[in-house]
Amino acid sequence: MNKMLIATLLATGLFVGILILLEVGRRLGGKRLALDPEGARAGTGTVEGAVFALVGLLIAFTFSGAASRFDARRDLMVQETNAIGTAWLRLDLLPASAQPAIRESFRQYVDSRLEVYRKLPDIEASRAELARATGLQGEIWTQAVAAGRLEGAPPPATMLLLPALNEMFDITTTRTMATHMHPPIAIYAMLVGLALASALLAGYDMAGGKSHNWLHMISFATVMAVAVYVIIDLEFPRLGLIRVDAFDQALVELRASMK
Repeated sequence: MNKMLIATLLATGLFVGILILLEVGRRLGGKRLALDPEGARAGTGTVEGAVFALVGLLIAFTFSGAASRFDARRDLMVQETNAIGTAWLRLDLLPASAQPAIRESFRQYVDSRLEVYRKLPDIEASRAELARATGLQGEIWTQAVAAGRLEGAPPPATMLLLPALNEMFDITTTRTMATHMHPPIAIYAMLVGLALASALLAGYDMAGGKSHNWLHMISFATVMAVAVYVIIDLEFPRLGLIRVDAFDQALVELRASMK
């Protein structure tokens, strides 16, 4: 199932669950007030403060982590563009007869790298394109090594080109692994659980009112649900509303310059 569909369902479920638990807490608080008007809220402030502080801390922790990983992914896109650009320029060091073939492989490789992310959210198609890009890496390496052994090839050619190619290939693995770096499911489960627990306590604290305070109830549920959704959206910036696609333009422009 699409991860952002799961995020939407989770946020919707959290919204509904918070509203339900606010009402449950309100009714429990009302019953407690009826039985013990004086001591119904004795000591509850400390518990509520601790739970709400923990909720705030966990939201801040998960949001900060998601935002950091989002920025790191954008930085990796720039790094890959720079690595490919450097390797492309160093192809000038190879004998002229060997350059056309390897330059064509470079063009195919950049096209493939762009397609890896353009095909998302089709995971299987993206993986197939990634496998094609990996195959092109081997082809480019073989061509570069063979070109460096040609008669008339300057000795510094391979010394400068091969490390650039190695960096260009390594960054693809780094980017791929970065897409799998997410907090454990237990963190999200704890966040949802604490949000629901805080709703129960907030509802208990609302007991005693003659009518429902719908503004506060809906606002609280909306804020919590949106916060959770945005955190998940940041974790998968190719699938939801928050995206890193604009940074692909750097690689697109590099490909356009590969005449």
